[in-house]
Amino acid sequence: MYAINPERIDLAQEFKATIYGRHSGELQRVLNRMRGGPMRPLCHHLHQAPSGMGAGAHGQRAGDAIEPVPSHVFRSEEEAEWAVFKLRWRELTGRDLPIE
Repeated sequence: MYAINPERIDLAQEFKATIYGRHSGELQRVLNRMRGGPMRPLCHHLHQAPSGMGAGAHGQRAGDAIEPVPSHVFRSEEEAEWAVFKLRWRELTGRDLPIE
């Protein structure tokens, strides 16, 4: 299984600068690792909320309902994607990203 190098902050900066679109091969490996594997009950699902983008929590198994998390509303889809990226980075590397 691919291990994310927590020292590669440049990859997080690349993602933040270009959330959608073409990514370098190394960043794509990071994203594949983040998106693969078992779903976590963290806020890993984005949905349209009345005041912006909302986050939802996956159930423990595939097919479980996604529960909205009302305290997590973002102004844009990009802001929500960045928040999820930072959560998954911390979960998979054990470190917080030192960039906002």
